Amino acid sequence: MKDTEIILGIDPGTIIMGYGLIAVNNKTISLVEMGILKLSAKEDHSERLSLIFKKTESLIRLHKPTSMAIEAPFFGKNVQSMLKLGRAQGVAIAAGMAQGLNAVEYAPRKIKQSITGRGNATKEQVWKMLQCTLKFEEESPYMDATDAVAVALCHHYQQNSRIPEKSPAIKKVKKTNSWESFIASNPGRIK
Repeated sequence: MKDTEIILGIDPGTIIMGYGLIAVNNKTISLVEMGILKLSAKEDHSERLSLIFKKTESLIRLHKPTSMAIEAPFFGKNVQSMLKLGRAQGVAIAAGMAQGLNAVEYAPRKIKQSITGRGNATKEQVWKMLQCTLKFEEESPYMDATDAVAVALCHHYQQNSRIPEKSPAIKKVKKTNSWESFIASNPGRIK
């Protein structure tokens, strides 16, 4: 179980916070858990922030993730909503830090592009791709939970797409302007 990486994804919100955990073992990726923390709009904002902190901390203690990723707030017209969302995100990040994790932020467009190949994909398209990738059938009652799973999977993809610059396995391909010059520069690639 030591070779398994657990990634916690968070979709912050002050009324609904989505969370998702995936396990990565070699090339196998599976869903560990996904869900939401539903908060009452009638509760005091500081009380909701406290509940977000406690839920994030309990998820980390229970599943012991090796990394944490969080969706960055998108820019909206309502400044008050942005401030509240930023606070919710900050509290989730602080809970991760209190448990020894640093959170990596991803923009919504980056997450969608990482999962579907399109930065303007719909939430439904992201969910369908997650079902296909993680190989499960059940439907999610809340898109906030599926968004959080997408954040976790995006983080996995981003962390594993990095290739060291000085890797001996990487050969520079010379830039060419024609097929003739490409063939002359790369004779080993012709079959």
